[in-house]
Amino acid sequence: MRKRLTERWRRLGRTARILLAAGVAAVLVGGGAGAWALTREETAQAQAMQVQATSGTVKETVSASGTVEAAETADLSFEVSGTVTKVYAAEGDTVKKGDALARVDDTTLVAARTAAKSALTAAQEQLDTDESAGAADVQIASDEAAVAAAEADLDSARQAVDDAVLRATISGTITGFDIAVGDVVGSSSGSSGSSSGGSGGDSGGSGSSMGGSSGGTSSDSSSTSTSTGTVSIVSAGDHVVEATVSADDAASLKKGLQATVTVNGVDEEVFGTVATVGKVAETSSSGAAVFPVSITVTGERDDLYPGTSATAEITVKQREDVLTVTSAAITTDGDQAYVQKVVDGKTVKTAVTIGEVYGTTTEITDGLAEGDSVEIEGFTRPGGSRSGSQEGGQEGGFGGFGGEGETGQMPGGGQFPGGGMPQMGGGQ
Repeated sequence: MRKRLTERWRRLGRTARILLAAGVAAVLVGGGAGAWALTREETAQAQAMQVQATSGTVKETVSASGTVEAAETADLSFEVSGTVTKVYAAEGDTVKKGDALARVDDTTLVAARTAAKSALTAAQEQLDTDESAGAADVQIASDEAAVAAAEADLDSARQAVDDAVLRATISGTITGFDIAVGDVVGSSSGSSGSSSGGSGGDSGGSGSSMGGSSGGTSSDSSSTSTSTGTVSIVSAGDHVVEATVSADDAASLKKGLQATVTVNGVDEEVFGTVATVGKVAETSSSGAAVFPVSITVTGERDDLYPGTSATAEITVKQREDVLTVTSAAITTDGDQAYVQKVVDGKTVKTAVTIGEVYGTTTEITDGLAEGDSVEIEGFTRPGGSRSGSQEGGQEGGFGGFGGEGETGQMPGGGQFPGGGMPQMGGGQ
């Protein structure tokens, strides 16, 4: 058997024998490294860490996400019918409240105003005449009603003339202008008639009329059409954040709460105030119930743009001079809380009274003072050392293989077939 193994070993060739020997050496080195790792883990030690009780301002916040929008928007159109004769602005222009944007032909409107004035004058004269003649109370009441109606008609006619000029209702930037000279704008009504049976009954010869009252029908229909002449304006400088919050957080919000807003693309923080909190739930893109919240941005900003995404942290509670300590330092025994207070380098189990929890810290209302150090138990820090371990190729060889000039041996004294293996330590 030994002879056959020796022959197979020799047939492998020099390169194959080197690779086989190196593989065995790697297995043995790996075993040694694993043993070192296990030994190192066993030497890990649990060490305590000290933290201090600190006093400061604590906040409780609610997160909201949404988009920046203009504080005011206006979509305007003519309140009267007519043909556009003048255009005073264009898309992109900045306007002030009250600025003229466009005008329609007011010839008919002015004539209607003049007629309304004449009707009012006539009604007042009739009332004066009947009062002078001592007319009956019924007649006087009728005259007074006529005067009131004429006054209302005149007010309407005057307003119509004013409405012939479309004016900006807010200050801002025009984002849409769909009006041009020659457009017919406003509302117009028309009627169309259709008949069937009667006229369609003439057939077969002269004087023969079918339909008449038997099957002939007629109908009139009215339609109202409105032009598309509109102007859109958004306020400049003033913005709001239209956001949503979860159903759980909505109950803690109210008008007037302060918010810190982070706007996409804007480096500095933006501040605002909650303006409204919706009472009707909406459905988010994920299907969850959310409530709308509107946040008014503080001051005028020229670096904000409608449609930009934003997130807000709304402060629902804030307290000053609150003493807190890391929650991990607190242990409990029944209803009593304790900390390991450090006194003269030693730990003393100290009873404390805790308040509210703020994230990873807990309020301490009694038992500690600002600056007191407490110990967190169970903080594990890796131990052990690489000292004493030997790398392959140095003294001791690869896990028991000989160094330079020695015959490679298997652990336990066994030899490779053929009396040895290539000498690893000799650089061959």
